[in-house]
Amino acid sequence: MDISGDKILSGDIEKRVETSCFGPFTFQVGVDQSEAAMLLQRVADAQVRFLSSPLSQVANRLEQEVLVSSIFSTNTIEGGTLTEEETKDALDLDPSQVQAEEQRRAVNIKHAYDIAQKSSQDPHWRLSVDFMKQIHAAITDGISHKYNQPGLIRSNRKNIVTHVGDTAHGGRYKPPQYGGDIELLLNQMVIWHNELATAEIPALMRAPLMHYYFELIHPFWDGNGRVGRVLEASVLHGAGFRYAPFAMARYYMEQIDQYFTLFNLCRKQADKKMAYPNTPFALFHLEGMLAGINRLHDRVNAMVRLLLFETRIKHLRDIKEINLRQYAILTQVMERGKPLLIDELRRAPWHEALYAKLGDKTKQRDLSKLREQELLVVDEKSLVWPGYMRSK
Repeated sequence: MDISGDKILSGDIEKRVETSCFGPFTFQVGVDQSEAAMLLQRVADAQVRFLSSPLSQVANRLEQEVLVSSIFSTNTIEGGTLTEEETKDALDLDPSQVQAEEQRRAVNIKHAYDIAQKSSQDPHWRLSVDFMKQIHAAITDGISHKYNQPGLIRSNRKNIVTHVGDTAHGGRYKPPQYGGDIELLLNQMVIWHNELATAEIPALMRAPLMHYYFELIHPFWDGNGRVGRVLEASVLHGAGFRYAPFAMARYYMEQIDQYFTLFNLCRKQADKKMAYPNTPFALFHLEGMLAGINRLHDRVNAMVRLLLFETRIKHLRDIKEINLRQYAILTQVMERGKPLLIDELRRAPWHEALYAKLGDKTKQRDLSKLREQELLVVDEKSLVWPGYMRSK
């Protein structure tokens, strides 16, 4: 499992490629080791702690949460309009029921994730141009576009010019236009990636570099951002990281302006022959991985606390330490996943139904006993929390 931060950058490894029409294109690590070293180690340490947590108890549920969040986020970055809840609903549909294009976008990303996870779990898997085309075909299948064809490299006619970016995020960039140049650069990028792996450059560095240079090449008419993020995740997944690589999409969405701006910043620094031009994007990626792993660790701990709490209240119900009404109250509050005002609880139709034939004293007594047992907590703001949670 490649989660080490010990061996980082033993020296910059460059590959200069002469193209037919675009001119010279240089792949380089371009990351300042002194700036990256500590952050690399922190990410590696966080991953070790995360893997030592009680992950197996909640793995399936965590995987589903990360899947929905990631698909929603990566789709939103590229203009998708589904909410997170609508994304979840789309993923639950039978494939034959998927008709709306927005739903198709979400389902396509899930298909691409499935391919990426299955492929990168094979110990013999290597990044390849065919893999990139396969991911692109999955992501853009059935999505309307004037020029795009799933799995096929872009090659511009003379009267059609592709630009990437905008002035708000550092300017516009004209990537290679000729399909032959694009195919050459993708093949050279794969060779370069293998050279980095052989030189023991860790996946935590290789992954953002693949993402960055893939976007500079911009090989397809549509879906480049989504494909680039899947490629990045695939390199990390193949190195032993789980969940966090796909959770990165949430970080990129939350930091979307910085995300887009850094592509242009690094590109311009390289054009000016500045030392270590790719450092800002690499550090940004590492910060995202660290935040993502820590957030996943916190989520696992919260899920485990919930499981233990559920087991506890079921036991209390079975031995009649709490009654069925109290158990129903706890279940309803837990299912919300967030606190509610005590008055809101009392007015809830389901709560009123529990006491339709009972008096206010019984209602008050039930709540009081739950609070005495610390199964329910009411804070200074009159917010009701289940006992496994604590107000902040």
